[in-house]
Amino acid sequence: MGTVTESDALKGRGKRLFFLSLAALGVVYGDIGTSPLYTLRVCFGPELGLPVTEANVLGVLSLVTWALLFTISLKYLVFILKADNRGEGGILALMALAKPEASPSRTRALFLTAMGVFGAALLYGDGIITPAITVLGAMEGLEVVTPALAAYVVPLSLGVLVALFVLQKRGTARVGTLFGPVMTVWFLTLALLGAGAILTQPRVLLAFNPLYGMEFFARNGFHGFLILGAVFLAITGGEALYADMGHFGRRPIRLVWFLLVQPSLMLNYFGQGALLLTDPESARNPFFLLAPSWALYPLVALSTAAAVIASQAVISGAFSLTRQAVQLGFCPRMEIRHTSSLEIGQIYAPGVNWALMVSTILLVLGFQNSNRLAAAYGVAVTTTMVITTLIFLVVTVRRWNWPPLAAVPLSLAFLTVDLAFFGANIIKVQHGGYVPLLLAGAIFVLMFTWKKGRGILAQRLKEGALPADLFLDDVERNPPHRVPGTAVFMTGNPAGIPGALLHNLKHNHVLHERVALLTVTTEEVPVVSAKDRLTVEPLGHGFFRLSARYGFMETPDISQLLALAEGQGFPCDPMTTTFFLGRENLIPTDKPGMARWRKSLFGLMSRNAQSATMFFGIPANRVVELGAQIEL
Repeated sequence: MGTVTESDALKGRGKRLFFLSLAALGVVYGDIGTSPLYTLRVCFGPELGLPVTEANVLGVLSLVTWALLFTISLKYLVFILKADNRGEGGILALMALAKPEASPSRTRALFLTAMGVFGAALLYGDGIITPAITVLGAMEGLEVVTPALAAYVVPLSLGVLVALFVLQKRGTARVGTLFGPVMTVWFLTLALLGAGAILTQPRVLLAFNPLYGMEFFARNGFHGFLILGAVFLAITGGEALYADMGHFGRRPIRLVWFLLVQPSLMLNYFGQGALLLTDPESARNPFFLLAPSWALYPLVALSTAAAVIASQAVISGAFSLTRQAVQLGFCPRMEIRHTSSLEIGQIYAPGVNWALMVSTILLVLGFQNSNRLAAAYGVAVTTTMVITTLIFLVVTVRRWNWPPLAAVPLSLAFLTVDLAFFGANIIKVQHGGYVPLLLAGAIFVLMFTWKKGRGILAQRLKEGALPADLFLDDVERNPPHRVPGTAVFMTGNPAGIPGALLHNLKHNHVLHERVALLTVTTEEVPVVSAKDRLTVEPLGHGFFRLSARYGFMETPDISQLLALAEGQGFPCDPMTTTFFLGRENLIPTDKPGMARWRKSLFGLMSRNAQSATMFFGIPANRVVELGAQIEL
């Protein structure tokens, strides 16, 4: 038999790196890659009223260039990607990374949690706005082909968006294989269009000098500061780089950025700037006017494909974020389907999908074009970036033990730029920026109400629970009738006896031969190792306590747990196993813990949550539910 040489191993690693990089190109960079569709058009659009002069063009290009270099290349690609939670990225993963060692006090833990949850809530706004603005921006290329097609931009955009959301249930496994090649063509097209225009006006390259950006502010004053809100559109995909790290790893994401994405974006922005220097009237749509007339229809088609890919990335991100929120206890159980048997990250959440679709359609109908929608876009992402920087500072000092003299100046530099973008965008709240803020505020209230309500409910159940040792002593003194088979009682209290078991014994006067008290907990890590998945503790008299642990990126599997339990001394035949679940009827009261209206809201959310039977994949014909009234 042949042996694997070092050369073969290097080729294998190289091939894997190539395909991971290609996949990362398709998924990670769709958002930031479609920004050239609208960024400079918004900067010089009628809403902001910035004259198309050489000084202004070079100033805006300088700001765009250094925003990409400082915020994306330095902040995210070099530093933020280092903050991985066992390989996973994203704001909830960062929050979980900061909390264990960084939160010695309850106040600090609550503050970090609040920031992380609000940042996550804002990302839902991104999941609504990105499809709307990118598809609209692509379809607006039809207006360049001929003004007569302007009336069809909104209807065609709605058609593309509806089709995109309807097809989500089929999963992205098949379509996803095309994302990388399509985005490769897209970025090469960006580069070619830009390079051709730069050759006609090479002086546009002077904008690499940051002094042009400083002079822009000095010359335009507060108006120049407002333009910064439009410049921010060039870097709106920064959070996606971090959130998708777990799927591809740092190296492919960095490699693709520095070798292809950043050069292509730079060339295209400079090309648009060169066109503006030649023809100031092209400010109405500098991206599409870069192309020769014969290429406009193919470019609109390619832009639409890139916009769909960018939208797909943020929609999939919303699904993943929802699963994390459910597992971390910030969201009620809801239906989550796995659309691939190979990729754990490919999931579909029907409720989230339809909510995003309706919200996106309303945005398109309300704003009508990408220029108006740009005001709503920046607020959500800038706020998330500020939160990411603040939590990153906590991680560097508390988790990584960086000296404050190194961590604080670096984070302050990032924060200064983040706050400048935030300030320029927050001014536009009345022009559409209120949309993501209201949405995030509502989601934040729902998340914290659910988390707090679950805590109060757990406390009420714990207060009424019978200690295990007292119960087992009573079973020994007064043995109840035992019937063949296995009973599994699911409970959130890993110490006491669940109420469902007591109710069953009280009313039916029997116990099964084997009784398992199963507790499933979610750790603040993405994935729990197989050896730590399940602990089986014999309690005597045929009772066992099963403690299962999952990460916030995992979905519990009861069948798998029972198979593991059998290997640890708990014999279990699924065909003779009955699952007992408690169903609580929640009654809001004036007891302390939470405002009565929030208790009512928690009760409403609880009644509409997916059943534990469906969420844990328990066979419905093996389940017995026992109800109880609980006063909150």
